[in-house]
Amino acid sequence: MPLTKFTFKPGINKEQTDYANENGWVDGNLVRFRKGGVEKLGGWTKKSSDVIQDTPRALHSWISLGGARYLGVGTTSKYYIDSGNNYNDITPIRATTTDGITFSATDGSSVITATDSSHGAVVGDFVTLSGAATLGGNITAAVLNQEYKITGVPNANTYTFTAVDTSGTTVTANSSDSGNGGSGVDGVYQINSGLDVFVQATGWGSGAWSAGGYGSTSALTDTGQLRLWTHDNFGEDLIINPRGGSIFRWVENNGVSTRAVSLSGTTGANLVPTKGLQVITSETDRHLIVLGADPISSGSRTGSIDPMLIAFSDSENALEFEPLTTNSAGDVRLSSGSTIVGGLKSRQEVLVWTDTSLYSMAFIGPPLTFSVNLINEGAGLIGPKAAVNSPTGVFFMSKNAFYFYNGSVQKLPCSVQDYVFSDLDRAQAYKCHVSTNTEFSEVWFFYPSLEDGTGEISRYVIYNYEENLWSIGTLIRYAWLDAGIENKPVASGKDSSKSYLYLHETGFNDDESAMDGVFIESADIDISDGENFAFVKKVIPDVKFDSQTGTSPSPAMNIVVKKRNFNGESLTTDSTTQVTTTSTFSSLRTRSRQLVLRFESDDDNTASRKDYRWRLGATRLDVQPSGRR
Repeated sequence: MPLTKFTFKPGINKEQTDYANENGWVDGNLVRFRKGGVEKLGGWTKKSSDVIQDTPRALHSWISLGGARYLGVGTTSKYYIDSGNNYNDITPIRATTTDGITFSATDGSSVITATDSSHGAVVGDFVTLSGAATLGGNITAAVLNQEYKITGVPNANTYTFTAVDTSGTTVTANSSDSGNGGSGVDGVYQINSGLDVFVQATGWGSGAWSAGGYGSTSALTDTGQLRLWTHDNFGEDLIINPRGGSIFRWVENNGVSTRAVSLSGTTGANLVPTKGLQVITSETDRHLIVLGADPISSGSRTGSIDPMLIAFSDSENALEFEPLTTNSAGDVRLSSGSTIVGGLKSRQEVLVWTDTSLYSMAFIGPPLTFSVNLINEGAGLIGPKAAVNSPTGVFFMSKNAFYFYNGSVQKLPCSVQDYVFSDLDRAQAYKCHVSTNTEFSEVWFFYPSLEDGTGEISRYVIYNYEENLWSIGTLIRYAWLDAGIENKPVASGKDSSKSYLYLHETGFNDDESAMDGVFIESADIDISDGENFAFVKKVIPDVKFDSQTGTSPSPAMNIVVKKRNFNGESLTTDSTTQVTTTSTFSSLRTRSRQLVLRFESDDDNTASRKDYRWRLGATRLDVQPSGRR
C-alpha cells in the first residue's frame, strides 16, 4: 500500500471528541501555530540576575523626554523602577518614627521584637531602621540598622522580624543580647503590603443583585486584598495606585533614588481622590482618571471607595479634581454592575468594565467633558488585568468566554473554551491577565487552574488572531508586557521561589535549561472509519530544526505512537521513535483500530541538545489494512 501523508489541521480542538476531531490536534504544551504549522515556542532568559521582592503582577514601560528607558514593576509589597537592569525601590513611605523604637531578643532565637507605639504595620511590610546600637551580643548595630520585612505583628505596638547580617545570613541572638538598641532609633515604614491571594468579596454590593448577606460589605481595602498595581504616565512622571489604596506620583526629574509620594498630599493638590481601584491617563486631553474613587462630601474626599465612581482631573493638571465651571474636572457614576473591575485606553476612548458590563468613555469637551456610554451588558471583565489592546482591536476575558471589541463586542469562537473555563479557579480569577505577543499575532490569556490546585497562575491559552487558531499549555507567569519599548516581551515568574523578570522569544531554552514538556498530540487516526485494523510498518518524519545561537546543536525529537481499539479505551503507548536531522524513516510494527501520534522534544539538557526549535511538516506513514474483528 502506498505511503499515507498526514497533514493535521492547525489549532488545538478540545470541544469535540478525540475521534470526531480526526486529523486535528487535541493536546499540546509550549507550542504555537504559525502559517498553518506547529512549532516549539521561543525560549526565555532572565532579564537580570537581581531578585525582585515578592510576586510581580504589574509591568509598565515608557521612555522619558531625555531618552531614558524605564520599566515599572509592581509587586505584592513594593514598587520598583528598572533602569539599566537595576531595580530601584520607589515604594512610597507611609510613616516615620523618630527616636521611638526599642528591641528585644531571646537567646538562641533569630526573631527580634521591635516596640513602636501604634506602628500601623501589617505582616509583609518593610521598615528601614537606623540609629540603633548593639544589643550586646550577636545582634550588633550593623545587624539592626537595615531594611527588614516584618514577619509578625503581635499587637498594635510591637512587630517582629528575622535578624540577618549585611550579606543576608540569619543571625541568632545569644545571652549577651539583653539591650534594647539604645536611644534615638528611627524607623521609616513603607506603605502597607497587600495579599498574594484574592479574598472573595461577599455581601451587599459585591456581586449580582440580592447576592450575599443584607447589609454586609465588600472587601475593597488595599491591605486585605490581592495586591494589584495600576500605573500610567502623566507626561514623564509615573502615577501608581495599589488597587483599593492611595494614589502616588513618582517625578522623573527627581531621579530613581527618590520615592513616589502621595498625590493628594502634594503641594497644590485640590480634592485629589485619596483612594482608587485604578488610574488611567487619557490621551489627547490629558486627564488623570481614577476608577473607583472615593467621592467628595462636604468639601473633602470621604476616604471610602465608591466602586462604581469615576473621577477625573482637570485637563493637563493631575492635581486639580474639584469640579468647577472654569475647569474640566468632574466625576460620573456607572449603574450597570456592582464594581468597576478594570479599564483600558483604546483608540479615542477609555474602556471601563464592571463585573457585568462594558462602558466607553470618550472625551467630548465642556461642559460634560466625557461621554460615558454603555456598550454591552453580560460581558464583564474577569479580572483587572484581563484585557489588552492589539493591532486589530481589544481582546478580553470574561467569566465564561473570550471576547473581542472593535466598536462592538463579539464573542470569540473558541475550540478550547469548555476546557479552559471548566478548569478555571474562579476564586482566584482576579489573578487572570491578558497580553499580546504581536511578533506572532498572538493574544495570551493566563489563568489559575483548578486541576493544578495551586490557586496561582499556572496555565495559558494562546489565540492567533490572524489565523483564528488556539493553543494551550502550562507556564507560570504573573504579568506579561509585549515588546515595544522593550525589545522582547517581558514577563515575571519564579525560579526556586525567587521572583525574576524574563525576556521571552529569546533562544529556545527555559533560561539556562532545556525547555521541558514540549509536545503536540493528534486526535485519533483510523482507516475505513475503523472497520479494519491498521498495521503501521514505517514512519517518515518531516521536521525542520533550527537554532538562534550560531552554535551547532544536535537536536532531536520523539514520535510516540499510541493506540486503542475503541473510543472508550485508554491510550497505550506502542512505540517511541527518535528523529534527528539525519533521520530518514523508522520501522514500526503497530496494529490497532485507532492510532495517535505525539511529537515531543527530546531534550536531555546537554549543550548539544539545547537551544533549538522544531517545526512539523507532513508526516507519512506506511499503513495498510490488517483484517477485521
